[in-house]
Amino acid sequence: MLTLIKNSRNMNKTLLRSMVALMAVTVTLTSCKDEENPLVGGQATRLTARLDGFSEKPTSNTSTATGTFNGILNEVTGVLNYTVTYQGLTPTQGHLHRINNANGTGPVDIPFPSLTSPIIASTTALSQDQISAMKAGQYYANLHTSRFPGGEIRGDIKLQ
Repeated sequence: MLTLIKNSRNMNKTLLRSMVALMAVTVTLTSCKDEENPLVGGQATRLTARLDGFSEKPTSNTSTATGTFNGILNEVTGVLNYTVTYQGLTPTQGHLHRINNANGTGPVDIPFPSLTSPIIASTTALSQDQISAMKAGQYYANLHTSRFPGGEIRGDIKLQ
C-alpha cells in the first residue's frame, strides 16, 4: 500500500512537471515574433488591381478574360506576397511591369513563378525605389497569350 501511495505521488509530480513544461512551451511559441516577416502598424501595404483587356496599353483589346491581383507589401522586409487569379485565357507569360513610358507601359520587373491560377507567390526583398514606385501606382500586372502576345489582360496596381 505504501508503494502504491509513493507511485501515485511520483505520477502526480511527473504530471505536474509535464503540464508546467507544456505551458512554458506554449507561452514561448505564442509570444515569439515572426522575424522573417514582421508586420507592425502601418508597415503593411495592401495592393490591388482588376485585370481586363480594356486596360491594356498602349492599345486596349476586346478580350473577355478577367483577373485580379491582390498583394501585401511588407515595408520592413521589402517582401511582396501576392495572388493573381484569372479566367477566360491560357497565359503564355505573366509578370509585373514597372511603368516608365509616357504611354503607360514599361519593362518586366517581377516575373510570375507560375501561370496556373491562382498564382500565389512572394518576391525577394524589393529595393526602396521599387517599394516607392509600387505604392505610387507605377506597376501593373499583365498576362500575355498567344492571341495577344503584347498582353491580353492588364491591371494597374493601386493602394487598397
